[in-house]
Amino acid sequence: MAKKRPQTKGKSQQPQLKDGEMPVVGAREPCPCGSGRRYKACHGRAAAHAVTELVQRPFEGLPGECDWVALRELVPAATVELPLKAGLPEGVPSVSLATVLPMAWPALRRDDGSVLLGLQNDTSSGDISRDLADTLQRALEAEPGTPVKGRRAPADGPRLQDLLDPAGTFEPVVHAGFEFWVPDAENATPEVSASLERANDAAIPTVKLTGVDAAYWCETPDKNHLRWVMPHPEEQLLDALARLHAAGTSSLGEGTRLVGSFRAHGLTVPVWDLPSEVGAADIEKPAAEFAERLAAALASDAPLTPDERRARGGLTNRQVTLS
Repeated sequence: MAKKRPQTKGKSQQPQLKDGEMPVVGAREPCPCGSGRRYKACHGRAAAHAVTELVQRPFEGLPGECDWVALRELVPAATVELPLKAGLPEGVPSVSLATVLPMAWPALRRDDGSVLLGLQNDTSSGDISRDLADTLQRALEAEPGTPVKGRRAPADGPRLQDLLDPAGTFEPVVHAGFEFWVPDAENATPEVSASLERANDAAIPTVKLTGVDAAYWCETPDKNHLRWVMPHPEEQLLDALARLHAAGTSSLGEGTRLVGSFRAHGLTVPVWDLPSEVGAADIEKPAAEFAERLAAALASDAPLTPDERRARGGLTNRQVTLS
């Protein structure tokens, strides 16, 4: 026989708390709203849902969405100046996004007051944009010379789209290594120096193409690759790539091959294998020419032919989801 629920106080004696004011308590503790139920069965349900609900395109609406995805998933070392909607606070000379920070810090307030926000970190909720915005706000208020620790962002907190200037630019600078971590690497602490050395050893040489948007050449021991983050709807893009593949025009020149695609943060990232002797400069012109062929294929609304459907099936089977 089930136990009777303890009698609770009358409604007039219960503390009246709004959802946004709910303090964080243990899942099995009484909910602070005074309902008499455990937190996980009361207001904790909404909090848990807010933490786990996945935002498919967290960078949608930000300038440079495709480059945000590339820096989050594909590029080892890069920085970008971030313009804030409200302008820089007093004592903060600059705010920059960085792919990775020392010891995987979520953010760092440097000695001069400038802020570095790390992008390639684990996040506690399903909305990367909200988690990064929370970290950024805390970094702007941190003491100079201190890192910012990770935490669970408030479910009703701002997102990057609320903090960054929508009219600003997003122009990544790709680095060969992580020396941007410290202004004076020779005088860095042993811990930071060791972290810097490990990061540089693991970094894959990467170059951003200049002639097309969000395309990144990278070098690996056996072959090189081009990974190109595209903003088009996935189904439409796969149809267009299939049309080009069936027509034999999906490559970027002799010895290159479209081998599949990644799916990352709501966008599709076609990937080409390149011969090891093909460098980033060599692929600039072929990439620009491919962009023209792709635009024409995207404009077609004709049904796919049998060959194009087979090509599309092959591309779909070789698609890998990163996030």
